[in-house]
Amino acid sequence: MNTPGEHVSTQPNVAGVDPGAGWRLRYWSIFTGQALSLIGSAMTQFVLVWWITATTGDIGALATAGLAALLPQALLGPLGGTFADRYSRRLLMIAADATSALCMMVLIALFLTDRIELWHAYAMMSVRSAMAAFQAPASSASTAMLVPAGFLPRAAGLNQTMFGIMTVAAAPLGALAIGVMPIGMALWIDVATAVTGIVPLLIFTVPQQHQPNDQPRGMWVEFREGVRLVRRSPGLLRIYAMLGGVVLVIMPSFTLLPLLVTEHFAGGAQEVAILESVGGAGMIAGGMIVTALAPRRLVTWILWGFAFSCFTLAFTALTPPSLFWLAAASWGLSGLTFIMGNAPFTTLIQTTVPNHLQGRVLALLSTIMGFAAPVGLAAAAPLGELVGIRWLFVMMGTAGGCIGLAGFLSPTLRRFGTTMSGLRADREVPAVGGS
Repeated sequence: MNTPGEHVSTQPNVAGVDPGAGWRLRYWSIFTGQALSLIGSAMTQFVLVWWITATTGDIGALATAGLAALLPQALLGPLGGTFADRYSRRLLMIAADATSALCMMVLIALFLTDRIELWHAYAMMSVRSAMAAFQAPASSASTAMLVPAGFLPRAAGLNQTMFGIMTVAAAPLGALAIGVMPIGMALWIDVATAVTGIVPLLIFTVPQQHQPNDQPRGMWVEFREGVRLVRRSPGLLRIYAMLGGVVLVIMPSFTLLPLLVTEHFAGGAQEVAILESVGGAGMIAGGMIVTALAPRRLVTWILWGFAFSCFTLAFTALTPPSLFWLAAASWGLSGLTFIMGNAPFTTLIQTTVPNHLQGRVLALLSTIMGFAAPVGLAAAAPLGELVGIRWLFVMMGTAGGCIGLAGFLSPTLRRFGTTMSGLRADREVPAVGGS
């Protein structure tokens, strides 16, 4: 249903459509619900990863968990992005949250009856990853239609701030939950927060830009439209390649962080929670900076942000074990600079790609990253056994930083996004409806 006063004129969104005077209530309600849902999911991820670490202490087990959490999203990315452009994005987000909550209830029952096995946790991570393939492009593409175009850079900053809050809250909540209650009971928090994410979507409509061609076409044909859009844009093609390379070498660090804490810093769940919380605080600061400044030279922010984030990650591992506080500060700076690169990238996509193609374009990036991450994990596991977890982190951070800086060598990439019309060759604005 629409909120009162939505007929009142406001600034148009990126599709040139008035989002209505009630856009603030609708946006903040959906944003808050999704934020709480993500906090619950992140807390559950922390609990499950720590359970795997404590149960096995094996780098291979953590690498397998990382594959389970990433590969389904990569495989289903093309389908999820096409669904997000073809069908109701609001219903896709509801279905994804509901499915994840139902699967979590099965996992809770297994923990409470003491029938849990390692493969059950892997299966749950796989299901959540599959749901993310549909939810992520639907959510990101919906934001561009919920707010006026001038608010998009700040919306991207707020979204990244939310991810920082999620990281800050999830680790301490997860560590606290492990300490005061059985894991099976702690996981109910995820089910409750999933409901908070669903309720606003049941109340409010989500405007959606329809396909200009109403003739039915196959899923693969529609997904290829997004691929062709990326291929015909040299700037977007280069930035996708850069981000894929960074993910290839950096993504294993997030899965293997508990091992770095236990082996190099001789810590436990509390130290892992501290690192993740400080990293989340850095993300919050980075999101606030982007929200306040609303940067216009988007590619410059993207390249410097990712490069500094990777180099500070390497410095975290270089820190002596006795200076854990310095490692935590470095991890926080890595989170801050990561957001200062990632938020402008979201704005770049939302302002240069037609909205009815954004689901597929974003899904293509998710697929690239989704395949790069498992390859990186598969390579990191034996390399970590060879050189040790500390030097693996140093190598990953250094390589990722160099890839980010290499983007400045491309004049095409440096110029991309300096005007907000890079890809908007299709000036036709299809009909917009609510769902």
